[in-house]
Amino acid sequence: MTRIRELDALRGFAVCGIMLVNTWQHAQAPDSEWWVETFLQGRFYPIFSLLFGVSFALVLRGAGRWVLLRRLLWLLAFGLIQHTWYEGEVLTDYALFGIGVLLPASFLSGGWPVLVLGVAATAWGVWVGGGILIIPGLFLIGMALMDLRPGRGWLLPGFGVSAVVSAALGSLYLRTDEWWVYVTAALAGAAAYSTLVLFLRPRWLEPMGRMALTNYVSGTVVIVLTAPMRWPVLAVAGVTVLAQLLFSWWWLSVFRYGPLEWVWRMLTWWKPVPNRLILRS
Repeated sequence: MTRIRELDALRGFAVCGIMLVNTWQHAQAPDSEWWVETFLQGRFYPIFSLLFGVSFALVLRGAGRWVLLRRLLWLLAFGLIQHTWYEGEVLTDYALFGIGVLLPASFLSGGWPVLVLGVAATAWGVWVGGGILIIPGLFLIGMALMDLRPGRGWLLPGFGVSAVVSAALGSLYLRTDEWWVYVTAALAGAAAYSTLVLFLRPRWLEPMGRMALTNYVSGTVVIVLTAPMRWPVLAVAGVTVLAQLLFSWWWLSVFRYGPLEWVWRMLTWWKPVPNRLILRS
């Protein structure tokens, strides 16, 4: 349970970062460009992708492949609906890569073959351009890590190494302007953020992570509505994240699952799922 709660906190951290970066990308505010691009852009969706692979492994153990296939198909449906107002959505990519990569990889035995395949796929994705091309490899790495279960003793050394690598490659990118260097620096930055958050275990972020789908989709609605008005990036992202955090805390004090998470679960199992908590006085 402790390990799952840590992952919820990390997922919540990634949702907050994605909201900030997506708001900046749509507003293109020049006053925030340098620090968002240097320290934030490209650092959060790799975390989200890695955790998607972790979640896949967890659901696979408890429910099996057919349930996972239905879950991914409904995620694809959510993504297609979201695409009608937000072209930058990633739900369709996650669903299709999950079907095309994670389901076949689930037949491999052991975590090490999946890890090697994931590292190779990620390296290929970095070399050919980054972006969504690194998602399949990160899915596989997350799936493998859930099987291998590295201990907490790796967190601080991992943070130190990845932070140094990210800073060094970021400096190198300024001199070379090589895109693969930038993408690799972003991945190292994502690793640094992940290991630090897992070490600190900020429990206040857990509700955001448990309602990641709801918060991600609602955040895109805010971005679309506010982008034409060119409001300050920090104001839009900060107010939205704070509102989502407070709402998530309240909602999960009454219900088991977030609104969209609940709908997704019922569609996956194709039956009613109790959601309201039974509070004892």
